[in-house]
Amino acid sequence: MTPRVAMTIAGSDSGGGAGIEADLRTFAAYGVHGTVAITAITAQNTVEVTAIAALEAEMVITQVTTVLEDITVHAVKTGMLARPRTIEAVAALAATGRLAPLVVDPVLVSSTGHPLMEQGGVEAYRDALIPYATVVTPNLRETAVLLGIDVSELDHVAAMADAGRALTELGATWAVIKGGHLLSEGVTATRAPDVIVGPDGVHEIDATRVTTRNDHGTGCSMAAATAAGLARGATPLAAIESAKRFVHGAIERAQSWEIGSGHGPIDHMGWGSAATQQLLPLP
Repeated sequence: MTPRVAMTIAGSDSGGGAGIEADLRTFAAYGVHGTVAITAITAQNTVEVTAIAALEAEMVITQVTTVLEDITVHAVKTGMLARPRTIEAVAALAATGRLAPLVVDPVLVSSTGHPLMEQGGVEAYRDALIPYATVVTPNLRETAVLLGIDVSELDHVAAMADAGRALTELGATWAVIKGGHLLSEGVTATRAPDVIVGPDGVHEIDATRVTTRNDHGTGCSMAAATAAGLARGATPLAAIESAKRFVHGAIERAQSWEIGSGHGPIDHMGWGSAATQQLLPLP
């Protein structure tokens, strides 16, 4: 059977943990063919981002439209867009209906704290792109920046739900507020809840927090898994719930990996499972 197709519009991570590289592994894990439009090249590892070279918006859009002219793409995911002009250009294309369904991961800062967006990007996300999002998937820091509030205000599930409603008021059909960095005492140590707000109300999906430093690319992977689910015909809520399970399992399997000295990657492909290890004719 011919596989379904998804597209990621995002930056490249030279360390292989996030960005385009994580998105393509996620698509593959879902049995979805991945197409790409690269927005930026980054020099990074598990510890830091040392350099970024962003492509011009016109080149990004040319990549997208060239794929669309030949290949039927069933869902699209955006990650690091790097420049406000690129956000606006992607939004203009989304306005034509050619990028639906669209998952927007509003990447603003790397997990190591390095800015990944030029000035004006927050406004471009709010005003131009989020209104076309089938699903928007910010973490708590991104949510706070997008809504102009302090992240400390998002220290419980009810506040996360309010933030999700605010994002749907900006135009997104569904908003997922990812609670991986939830601040409440007693929650951080044991739980990693996400709050979903959509046309049918508020949903909370929870998971036991995994103690590990290998969490690089979790946000990219959550958004890519959601897009893969949509590409395969799932409803937005089912795609989001599946993505949560997928990322949690990938974190668990990579819990003890030692790739780099900082935040290592997660196990998208099941390499850490006993069944996979038995298939490999290696010592």
